[in-house]
Amino acid sequence: MDFELMFASFPKLLNASIITLKLLSVSLIIGLFIGFLFAILRLNKNIFINKFAYGYSYVFRGTPLLVQIFIIYFGLGQIEYLRSTFLWVILKEPYWCAIIAFSLNTGAYTSEILRSAFQTIKPSLIEAGKSLGISNKIIFYKIQIPIAIRQSLPAYGNEIILMMKGTSLASTVTLMDLTGVAKYIISTTFKPIEVFIVAGGIYLFMTFLIHNLIKFLEKKYSFN
Repeated sequence: MDFELMFASFPKLLNASIITLKLLSVSLIIGLFIGFLFAILRLNKNIFINKFAYGYSYVFRGTPLLVQIFIIYFGLGQIEYLRSTFLWVILKEPYWCAIIAFSLNTGAYTSEILRSAFQTIKPSLIEAGKSLGISNKIIFYKIQIPIAIRQSLPAYGNEIILMMKGTSLASTVTLMDLTGVAKYIISTTFKPIEVFIVAGGIYLFMTFLIHNLIKFLEKKYSFN
């Protein structure tokens, strides 16, 4: 075991984890908006709107994230028309292709998490609000959304952790995130065990922080 290499690799890998956290945070923010929108569409009684939202969720939850990244990064670049539009400014950059793939993927899972959370809200709470003369809009924003957010925290916490680990796939499109830098160091030292132990430790520490943050939020916003 080359401990000297492990200590030498740590600062480089720690610095690369900033890219990982950027990918994660931007994807989660965009994915949260997408997820909220499609959760509302999934609850819509219009069959066409409902099926459209279901189709999006089904496709992105039913296919590997790696395939989605490759389709967006390699596949869309093969469409000649896109190369002559403003979209090419975004699609030619691996960073933004990864963001798009991660956002759409986590958005699909988030939509199902939020949909389930909305469906767990007791109808009596909504009826109580209506009996007091509160408008549907106020009930939705002041009662349904806060309850749904609280109910979805445990599942969404797991989704954040899964997405954080999923960002390692960004290295497949040349991004030098935590995994990308680890693979580069390995290619020059030919010592994968030492480097991946350090990289794995950093991932584990980030998981620990996310897990405890979610637990703190669960306790803080507990209904009890």
